[in-house]
Amino acid sequence: MTGTGPDTPEYEERLRAFAGRELRAAAPGQDPVNRPMIRHWAEAMGDTNPVYTDDDAARATGRDGVVAPASMIQAWTMRGYAATVAPPPDAAPDGFAELVALLDEGGYTSVVATDSEFTFLRELVPGDHIAVRETVESVSARKRTGLGPGRFVTTLKTYTDADGATVATQRWRTLRFRPAAKETPEPVAAPVPEPASPPAALRPRPAVNRDNAFFFEGAAEHRLLIQRCAGCGELRHPPGPCCPACRSLEWDTVEASGTGHVYSFVVSHHPQHPAFDSPYLVAVVELAEGTRLITNLTGVAPEDVTVGMPVVLDWLDADPELTLPVFRPAPTEAP
Repeated sequence: MTGTGPDTPEYEERLRAFAGRELRAAAPGQDPVNRPMIRHWAEAMGDTNPVYTDDDAARATGRDGVVAPASMIQAWTMRGYAATVAPPPDAAPDGFAELVALLDEGGYTSVVATDSEFTFLRELVPGDHIAVRETVESVSARKRTGLGPGRFVTTLKTYTDADGATVATQRWRTLRFRPAAKETPEPVAAPVPEPASPPAALRPRPAVNRDNAFFFEGAAEHRLLIQRCAGCGELRHPPGPCCPACRSLEWDTVEASGTGHVYSFVVSHHPQHPAFDSPYLVAVVELAEGTRLITNLTGVAPEDVTVGMPVVLDWLDADPELTLPVFRPAPTEAP
């Protein structure tokens, strides 16, 4: 291809030129790390770890006092809605807006986040003043995706303290894509009923990572696995790298008995997806072991589902590459 239009060599070169470029210079947050924001965050997240709110509890763990949750790192540098959509006239040039404009020029006008990887180097304490700068690591070549042709944009955010020391990094990847064109169906004189058949489309793929791969590997073997902390024995779901009870990073798994009850449910009518026969039931099932998971209910009409209804495990072999746990009503005992 020649010329200066989308996906031409010249356009590719302009995109590649962003690799290594600083999108946003280091800018300190509006406020230093402070106790009120830590307390509000912990309350909103339901995180009762006392090292975030109680000096004595924090000192008992060897710390000098309370610390901020690591996952708050972005909160200390966010500028707020007004400053984001209407930056002051003297604001530094925003390379991020320039990159987005270039992607828009190529038709990559839609965006979806794909993954975020944090590395935390030290805990933050009240009084720390955090700044963040963002640079581009890479802009991929044009890729074919289920959402449409797109490009993966990977940036690196570096968080530093008032002395310039790095306290955390965040590798952030998004997919910028051209929405796939929708075909307009040909008009027909009248609908012709057809016999029901299984949906031809594949179910959406789960986002499998290092923390939850065991769950889907177990499902492929028709085994419902629950993550268990190797430190305190606490069971947890969804899976995660750290125990919320004792903060241990060590874990193993136990196999669920496959019994439970409906904790909550909804009947999904919209949006419709070609892989599902609408309407369908989505439930939060509380397992006998105490953990809960979101799943589909089968073998029951929506009007017959009740909160507290006993259910048992079943398996949906959706396609050769995807097996998922589903639940159906437990058999009633004969009088």
